[in-house]
Amino acid sequence: MRAWLERLEAVKERYEKLNELMCDPAVAADADKWKEYAKELAELEETYRVSEAYRQTVAQIGSIRAMLDEPLDDELRTLAERELKELEARRNEQEEQLKRLLLPKNPNDDKNVIMEIRGAAGGEEAALFAADLFRMYARYAESQGWKVEVLDANYSDLGGFKEVVFMVSGKGAYSKLKYESGAHRVQRVPVTESGGRIHTSTATVAVLPEAEEVEVEIDEKDLRIDLFCASGPGGQSVNTTKSAVRITHLPTGIVATCQDEKSQHRNKEKAMKVLRARLYEKKKAEEEAKYASERRSQVGTGERSERIRTYNFPQNRVTDHRIGLTLHRLEDVLGGDLEEIVTALAAAERAEAWTEGAESP
Repeated sequence: MRAWLERLEAVKERYEKLNELMCDPAVAADADKWKEYAKELAELEETYRVSEAYRQTVAQIGSIRAMLDEPLDDELRTLAERELKELEARRNEQEEQLKRLLLPKNPNDDKNVIMEIRGAAGGEEAALFAADLFRMYARYAESQGWKVEVLDANYSDLGGFKEVVFMVSGKGAYSKLKYESGAHRVQRVPVTESGGRIHTSTATVAVLPEAEEVEVEIDEKDLRIDLFCASGPGGQSVNTTKSAVRITHLPTGIVATCQDEKSQHRNKEKAMKVLRARLYEKKKAEEEAKYASERRSQVGTGERSERIRTYNFPQNRVTDHRIGLTLHRLEDVLGGDLEEIVTALAAAERAEAWTEGAESP
């Protein structure tokens, strides 16, 4: 408790010091210094505001408890107990906010994401499940006010996706979608099953933060660019011009393809975004491997080989295996209602981080 309060006190002192500095004529005359302090002040604003509200709530709780120690008539005691209960609930909410705000922020959280979904075990049924996952994420993105843009798609004969790559653009997209990386499993009777037997199929999801050019240097000499005709469901050609683009990064062998646009230039631009994100993810993974411990966090490492979630149609059940969360509203989840799952995963991540390196309030 003491360490946590010390961190809150440090935020308070720094925030108030920055306010003083911003009023200093010498700082006002130095544009770079003023911008630096203004940026830091803005970053501390929410934490300071919530911590001040938290202090006020704790003080009110202390006053109510002291009052309850005194002789009171029944009506006043009932009112005081009711107010105490409301204040304790508010304090708990503020503590959760502060736990989130005091943890180091993931530098990728505010970035757009590039998502890749691939049908895995299960053939055509896996491809159809990949299409279901794509629709789930597209609807979730819509509910968050984000934009979805398909970058590349490889269709199966029945209209599923052997692979689909798409960008989700919007504030905080990575902070919520980062938990989706891994293997997703579906248990249901496939449309291709005549005997009514339940099959288990899988699809893999990868979530990559969009990388800026300054974060990943790419030498044009290291690229091989191939042009070909775009294809649609079933593999049939959808145009006669070579507008589709495949870019191979020769040093790593990483490939990015885009055929969604009619313009060769736009397809190349999109393929470069995918390539840059994949190279950034590779670089990030290599850096993390240098110092990461062997222990896996309870919300998973995001490796594609992990089975993170099961969608069971006969039982109308969705289970996230990383945190043991089970919901019996499969249709809602596949319809894009992911917020309860995302919130639970974020809470588990915060709890794990506090257990490892910070003292919880």
